Amino acid sequence: MASNDSTKKILTVALGVCLVCSVLVSASAVSLRSRQERNKELDKIKNILTAGALPVKGADVFQLFRENIQTIVVDLESGRALDLGELPAGFDPAKFNIKEAADSRDFGKALPPEKDLIGMQRIPRLIPVYEVISDGRVSKLILPIYGKGLWSTLYGFLALNADLTTVEGITFYEHGETPGLGGEVDNPNWKAKWHGKRAFDDQGHLKLHVLKGAPDPNDPEAIYQIDGLSGATLTTRGLDAMVRFWLGEDGYGRFLARLKEEAHHEG
Repeated sequence: MASNDSTKKILTVALGVCLVCSVLVSASAVSLRSRQERNKELDKIKNILTAGALPVKGADVFQLFRENIQTIVVDLESGRALDLGELPAGFDPAKFNIKEAADSRDFGKALPPEKDLIGMQRIPRLIPVYEVISDGRVSKLILPIYGKGLWSTLYGFLALNADLTTVEGITFYEHGETPGLGGEVDNPNWKAKWHGKRAFDDQGHLKLHVLKGAPDPNDPEAIYQIDGLSGATLTTRGLDAMVRFWLGEDGYGRFLARLKEEAHHEG
């Protein structure tokens, strides 16, 4: 009888401890959620500013963003930048989440397998693009990009100069690639190799791509080539596919073509 009572007490105490711990963990998760979301947003904005070569160290990044970045919303199918009044109900560029938009019935679309170079199956129909404003003019375009690597989906930004051809930089704010291999996408030395490369040739053909290995500096094509990541063949392939997709016809291709056409007429 005494043994049964002891077992019952042990189970009751264990159950009570589990219940209290569950409540504490749940309460912590709920109370920290807003902070986690703000930190994610902060990191994303830092990456936009970094891609645009704006100094974030010690700066109020939200103020830096407000003072230097203009957000436009691009319809990827038409390549047209939409006026605010044309945005569909429920679409808020300030709260844009690329994953949720791609999965949305209203704001996303399916990619047919033959066009799905990035392995994502779906992309947003509408997507915010960020313009860096200097002396009242657009000096850079910062394009959201994403696609599959080896272990994860990489989310980042590719920055183009106002000439719509010269690469200004690349950053990634989320991925789960192997540290020291695919994770070298975060290495400043590797990211610096993108600066000054050309995305298109003089005829407007997309030429930028990520090699398996290093470009030959004596090759005239080297201006279009990025070093692959050593020991990370599949991540490198994913990066190459990402560049070709997002700068191509099914990504920002129509949008960039429109901008070039407008610049040609204005020139």
